[in-house]
Amino acid sequence: MSEVEGIVQGHRDGHGFVQRDDGESDIYLSPQEMRAVLHRDRVRVRVIRYDRKGRPEGRVLEILERRKAPIIGRLLHESGIWLVAPEDKRYGQDIMIPKNGIANASAGQVVAVELTEPPSMHSQPLGRVTEVLGEIDDAGMEIEIAVRKYEVPHRFSAETLAQTAKLPDKVRPADKRQRIDLTDVPLVTIDGEDARDFDDAVYCEPVTIGRKTKGAAPNGWRLIVAIADVSHYVKPGESLDDDAYERATSVYFPRRVIPMLPEKLSNGLCSLNPNEDRLAMVCDMVVDAAGEVHAYQFFPAVINSHARFTYTEVATILANTRGPEAQKRKELVPHLLHLHEVYRALLKARATRGAVDFETTETQIVCDENGRIEKIVPRTRNDAHRLIEEAMLAANVCSADFIASHKHASLYRVHEGPTPEKRAILQTYLRALGLGLSIGDDPRPGEFQAIAQATKDRPDATQIHSMLLRSMQQAIYTPTNSGHFGLAYPAYTHFTSPIRRYPDLLVHRVIKALLGSKKYHLQVTELASSAVHTRKVRPTAASKAQQASKLVVKQTAEAMAWEAAGAHCSANERRADEASRDVEAWLKCKFMREHLGEEFGGAVTAVTTFGLFVTLDELYVEGLVHITELGGEYFRFDEARQELRGERTGVRYVVGSRVRVQVSRVDLDGRKIDFRLVHESGLNPRAPRDKAASAVEELQVVKDVDREHKRATKKAVSKTPRKPARSAGADTAAAPRKSKRSRR
Repeated sequence: MSEVEGIVQGHRDGHGFVQRDDGESDIYLSPQEMRAVLHRDRVRVRVIRYDRKGRPEGRVLEILERRKAPIIGRLLHESGIWLVAPEDKRYGQDIMIPKNGIANASAGQVVAVELTEPPSMHSQPLGRVTEVLGEIDDAGMEIEIAVRKYEVPHRFSAETLAQTAKLPDKVRPADKRQRIDLTDVPLVTIDGEDARDFDDAVYCEPVTIGRKTKGAAPNGWRLIVAIADVSHYVKPGESLDDDAYERATSVYFPRRVIPMLPEKLSNGLCSLNPNEDRLAMVCDMVVDAAGEVHAYQFFPAVINSHARFTYTEVATILANTRGPEAQKRKELVPHLLHLHEVYRALLKARATRGAVDFETTETQIVCDENGRIEKIVPRTRNDAHRLIEEAMLAANVCSADFIASHKHASLYRVHEGPTPEKRAILQTYLRALGLGLSIGDDPRPGEFQAIAQATKDRPDATQIHSMLLRSMQQAIYTPTNSGHFGLAYPAYTHFTSPIRRYPDLLVHRVIKALLGSKKYHLQVTELASSAVHTRKVRPTAASKAQQASKLVVKQTAEAMAWEAAGAHCSANERRADEASRDVEAWLKCKFMREHLGEEFGGAVTAVTTFGLFVTLDELYVEGLVHITELGGEYFRFDEARQELRGERTGVRYVVGSRVRVQVSRVDLDGRKIDFRLVHESGLNPRAPRDKAASAVEELQVVKDVDREHKRATKKAVSKTPRKPARSAGADTAAAPRKSKRSRR
């Protein structure tokens, strides 16, 4: 059997997996094998067998490297023994603490622990307290835990702070040299109400494309997207750049941001604050009436934002150009209307390309001064959001085209279509729905969008769109361009947010080098060495094809550095998402502890083998109704239809089913909320059958019940005990919840 190396990923149930360096299928580790290793350890394993589905199981041969990061948990004192129960249940073992190793911590406090002795097959790990974070209910504790649990860098180095202190507070005359002066152009920023770092400013005016004749009406627009020129201040090889690369992205929590750059840069010198001269990299585009970019150019500039708008303000002005909001900004209203015009043209081009566009409901947590949830509200998207999004997409596409046309190495934002396995699952699901729509064996984005549009008004639209979304792969950063499936672009980069994303900073450096007829050389040594501890991203189809080609020569050191940078930024983007979701889940659990025993209406948002996930109306909190709460019969999970069906009654639970539930349990440590179904008097105690079900489906239900009745009769005659109602087992084992969120 083969031997491979990889990173251990523990599971709260005691077993684990090895995520292989080569990106192939994970290797299962039994609870016995996990006794001597911990989550995030680096190991060499041997594959010892395969299960009936072809999944490998391994045995640990050697522990190559122990994870040195502190472990966060609560200090407990039980039967005279001090121990720390890790907050991250994937560690699977408590850590024993000698009496002289508890520092000044008290029982029940949240602490950081450093291991002094690793676990073995016969002993638990030992450690000592290195930091006391405070009490579990302290304001902001959930964020302090998350940044350490997910190893998010949250302190800048002394060298970075010293370098930042030396930077000027304002743009100096020397900084403006060899830049185009756009300070007279009425560029504006449009962001959220709580935004503090402004990456981008926009401006639009009508223009005539082609040969101008007297009296000819404009047939296009000049669209200027100005992006903060972070690369002017953050130079390769300096400590400021090292810290930015290590973070790779800003991390956003309710009430707090862990920035990629120090605040002096992110909120000050680089931020395009109103009425302040700022350095920018500009993408100046000409867009025709069909929404196609007719021409573009990049150049460094000096700008001065003429106003800071919020999305709400712009949407209000566009809805009523004579209203009070519009009167306050009278001189800028015409430019906003031009921006809206070019947005509508870009939207037309989007539809022509067949780009996928799902309307999903995201939520925003509103906290009080003590960090407690006041309310959870839907984050509504209006035309102002979409306007800015389309402008940024256009600039990102131009940057990708500019770099690709010069055949220069860079990081692309790659999003590939469904894998063969996910494609087959989606095809089966769509056939079972009987929509008359499906995807081909070589699917195109337009097919996905056609299905989304055709089903947007159906009661099960949420379920259908969720299945479409889950069938696609996760977007990643890679130097191998294979296009962006969801947006239907042949090449796409991230150019528009260098204050908060490191790949955008790299793209700026490449564009600047090309404008100066030079080549940007990525720093090889630091990036290549950092890649040793970064899990490789699953190989894309393009990268696999490149590896398989006999014509491809061995990669240069710089090419490997670009690969490493892409893998590092992709991994840190996922880390930021996980940390943010963890904090939101914590806050929602604390919020729902105050509602234990209360009843709420809700809708089923996901159906699994082990139960239903229900999102409560108005509160926007999701919890699980376990399959054992559905009633005293056997429920079978139909993967093709994504439903749970009672074999005796034919009752079906599908996404969109309306239910009433009671909050029965809140597990703060596990970030889980459990509901139980409430059977209101006078009503059917189970979920109603789908009224929209076809006659064929109803007939199938009758046949299924009849077959079950005959089978039960035969068993009774032969005196064979009937199968009991399902409670828990192989089909009801807990599985990780899948995120519905995605990034472009």
